[in-house]
Amino acid sequence: MQRSALVLCALLVAGASAEVFFKETFDATWESRWHKSTWKQSDGTAGEFKLSAGKWYGDAEADKGIQTGPDSKFFSTYAEIPKAVDNKDKDLVLQFSVKHEQDIDCGGGYIKLVPASSKDQMAGFGGDTPYSIMFGPDICGFSTKKVHVIFTYKGKNHLIKKDIKAESDTLTHVYTLVVKPDNTYKVYIDLKEVAAGSLFEDWDMLPPKTIKDPKAKKPEDWDEREKIPDPEDKKPEGWDDIPATIPDPEAKKPEDWDDEEDGTWEAPTIPNPEYKGEWHAKMIDNPAYKGIWVAPDIDNPEYEHDDQLYHYKDSKYVGFELWQVKAGSIFDNILVADSYEEAEKFANDTWGKTKDAEKKMHDEIKEEEKKKAEEAAKSSESAKEDGAAADDEDDEYDEDKKVESKDEL
Repeated sequence: MQRSALVLCALLVAGASAEVFFKETFDATWESRWHKSTWKQSDGTAGEFKLSAGKWYGDAEADKGIQTGPDSKFFSTYAEIPKAVDNKDKDLVLQFSVKHEQDIDCGGGYIKLVPASSKDQMAGFGGDTPYSIMFGPDICGFSTKKVHVIFTYKGKNHLIKKDIKAESDTLTHVYTLVVKPDNTYKVYIDLKEVAAGSLFEDWDMLPPKTIKDPKAKKPEDWDEREKIPDPEDKKPEGWDDIPATIPDPEAKKPEDWDDEEDGTWEAPTIPNPEYKGEWHAKMIDNPAYKGIWVAPDIDNPEYEHDDQLYHYKDSKYVGFELWQVKAGSIFDNILVADSYEEAEKFANDTWGKTKDAEKKMHDEIKEEEKKKAEEAAKSSESAKEDGAAADDEDDEYDEDKKVESKDEL
């Protein structure tokens, strides 16, 4: 009983100390907080974000988010975090939801966390604007359905080496990234853990600790031949006396062949069935074989350990910078915090309360669409049959008229 009380107390203290740096649920005032980027505006390829709950939802108001449109455009918008986030010695949690109700064929659905150092570039926030973290789904055709987790380290963007599968249906899904001060991470989809590991192992942010010695040389007596010819094997006598081809014994000199005019007739040659090819000694295991030589490992002089890979000291903006062929994705319920428990609670209080009703409405709409499609198909088939019957009647009428004409003649 005492242990349970201590655990509960610890949880309450953790919850009380959790800090939420940014929270967005999108309502009618969203445009006062979010800024439309000038990126791609001049060439006419910039799309728009509008407030919408979409075609299916659990709550018409609560499920409103910002939706991309029209098709085949670039989309970019961002909001400022009131206080720059410094996750020194604490967790960094980034969470949002996305619904690809358009059944996305090719396009991004990820969010970016952007440092304060990019302030001067935020008016034109786009693909080249430096960011700290890029996280979320990217879908294109059947081959690409992955979750990006990209960290910027010393000015270079590093992609995760794991393959994390993204959700690709037309319902709302919640994506959560947790980065911890022990340089580990976790990725959740719909509050279920789908990936976890080490920042050192799952990204190549640091050079390898060891490298192959570039000065090492393979010893001259190093033998890499696994098999060698048997030195005791001898070529059979007469092996080289067997010709590769012989005159065709079944060939006959043509009756009209004239030796004086055509020259001496010679039968055409054919492959000699007795010929065994060039002789080679049989192969045996090489007693001197040492394997394939590999240079020894040495400490990499360029390696420098950094236990601050997890640390982003000035995250100041969140934003979406996307390209979509088929637009219509709805983004909602964004959270930047230092506690997964806070993110879990936020997800349960938003997506968790409406997801079942959204699924029910989705299924009803899809079922109605299916029925209408089936009815349209039946109607089309019936029209074709009626048309075919009418054509047959016309043909019979034409034949009758021909008969009547002949009778009159």
